[in-house]
Amino acid sequence: MKMNDDSALKIAEFLLQIKAIKLNPTQAFTWASGWKSPIYCDNRVTLSHPKIRTYIRQQLVQAIQTNYGKPDVIAGVATGAIAQGALVAEAMGLPFVYVRSSAKEHGMGNLIEGKIEKGQSVVVVEDLISTGMSSLKAVEAIRSAGCEVKGMVAIFTYGFKTAGENFKKAKCKLTSLSDYDILIKQALQSNYISEKDLKSLKAWRENPSEWGN
Repeated sequence: MKMNDDSALKIAEFLLQIKAIKLNPTQAFTWASGWKSPIYCDNRVTLSHPKIRTYIRQQLVQAIQTNYGKPDVIAGVATGAIAQGALVAEAMGLPFVYVRSSAKEHGMGNLIEGKIEKGQSVVVVEDLISTGMSSLKAVEAIRSAGCEVKGMVAIFTYGFKTAGENFKKAKCKLTSLSDYDILIKQALQSNYISEKDLKSLKAWRENPSEWGN
């Protein structure tokens, strides 16, 4: 689920304004997975804009309080959500940990960095959801440590069907501040795109692995 449409539209506008999200329906970006895409998203850019960073932090905190109550710990997913998660934890006066994409190859071999104890409740913070697989690996790591994952909050999700299925299968609730449908609605209103671009943008979301081939 996402938050209310007003805040979702505002966040979409912010992301477009500072080019954290770039839309180019005619010239595709290539993702690390090899997918061709009309959209590129790097929400770390928001950290360089204090007013937007603060607004996003406030909305993430509100999303957590509304949907999950107050957990014992906030966890960020490395690397994009480490800073976002730390900002949220600071605002809520809570301990913070982050989850690596893979276990550290030296020292203690940690997968979770920071102090976490069996039986604690955790909300996971993510900056971006695509298929959800890397995000859910973090959830699995926290559960393996004997903790309860109350759910996840994210700044933005592409809204892929496969992501919804993956979160459902993992029995993990996801709340996103904004999503792809809201984004293209805002992009059209703000003249970032034209009506003729909509067909291509919608077709990509339906079949991202084949789009542009």
